[in-house]
Amino acid sequence: MPKIMFYREKCIGCNVCVEEASRFWEISEEDGKSNLKNSVKKKNFYVLEIDPVDKEDNLKAVENCPVGIIKITE
Repeated sequence: MPKIMFYREKCIGCNVCVEEASRFWEISEEDGKSNLKNSVKKKNFYVLEIDPVDKEDNLKAVENCPVGIIKITE
């Protein structure tokens, strides 16, 4: 199963991930950074296991994130 890894600390709140995959991403009202919905914090990043069918939309978020803080692993 693919996993999204998100380094939230370096997020600039550009909203690209939300635009590409709003089912998985939202902007925090507290600090304006993105949140990976239903993810688990592990050390300095957040991780969420996704279905393979959801990979495509999240790959668009990976490709368009201007600071490169979203990764997808298999």
